[in-house]
Amino acid sequence: MSCPTPDALRLLLCSLGIAIRDEVMRRRTDLSAATLSQVTGHEGGDTIYAVDRFSEEAILAWFEKSWPPGWPVEVVMEGLSRDLCFPAGTAKAATHWKCILDPIDGTRGIMYDKRSAWALGGVAPQNGDDTMLSEIVASAMTEIPTSKQWRSDQFSATSDGRLVGHSFDVRTQAVWDLAPSPSSARDFSHGFSSFVKFFPEGRTLTAQIEERIWDELVGLNSSPSPTIFDDQYISTGGQFYEVVVGHDRMVGDLRPLVFRALAMDSPSLVCHPYDACAWLVLKNAGGVYEHPLGGFPDAPLDTDSEIAWIAYANESLASLARPVLRKVLKDFCHES
Repeated sequence: MSCPTPDALRLLLCSLGIAIRDEVMRRRTDLSAATLSQVTGHEGGDTIYAVDRFSEEAILAWFEKSWPPGWPVEVVMEGLSRDLCFPAGTAKAATHWKCILDPIDGTRGIMYDKRSAWALGGVAPQNGDDTMLSEIVASAMTEIPTSKQWRSDQFSATSDGRLVGHSFDVRTQAVWDLAPSPSSARDFSHGFSSFVKFFPEGRTLTAQIEERIWDELVGLNSSPSPTIFDDQYISTGGQFYEVVVGHDRMVGDLRPLVFRALAMDSPSLVCHPYDACAWLVLKNAGGVYEHPLGGFPDAPLDTDSEIAWIAYANESLASLARPVLRKVLKDFCHES
């Protein structure tokens, strides 16, 4: 079989995302939050809950049935404690592609039926342990909706600049096009912009950094009502989505820098490559995705590496905030 195009890989990831979404929706029916939130293990850099297990059988079945045998692939994902290659029995050294997945990004929100999760996937040419996030040639993110939600969105992208969006009615299977529309705002006032502080660890320093940034950018207590709104969506894919569709103007995940400044070893509390594998969607939509200190936030396609990143809806916002962010990080985290 000939070498696949990025678009062929994109379509495969879209199909896989839908298979994961449908399996999670089917199996969660009539199950309580207490059942879905049972801890079943600690693997691949994160806690594994009962709801996470729903996607694993769907992924194995999908790859066995749908991944072209002429394009041997290694699969990397959280919760996986062994090498997994397709076609079954293929040696890792014989694979041509590496596919990194976060089957349910936003587990904590979806298991309590609070907020959508996302099935994330990215594919890069196989280069062993040196295969990098920046080498991804196709990615997709598929919404896993809450039980009362009838609409599921999906965005997918390729390294040649293509971006495709669809919305699905999960009741009728109707599909229609969805166009990205990041915010065109030129400042941050009266909009959502957030820094990740989901968990207690490191929250105080993150909030101090955040407060200083907003004081320099907009001036604290300069208005009779708040002008900067915060939203803690516990899902990197969900955060990307909020920027892509125009809800958020900036989202930043500084946790690796914060934890290093605090001399904390907290690898399970940070963003990993599988969380950020849909970065092409954000970039192709017109957003800015970069390391808080500059450059691309690169990492091997594994389940352990830590990633600090910041996303802006447009370059004007990035140009406004970038020098302030770096100055504040130098002051608080001794980063240059």
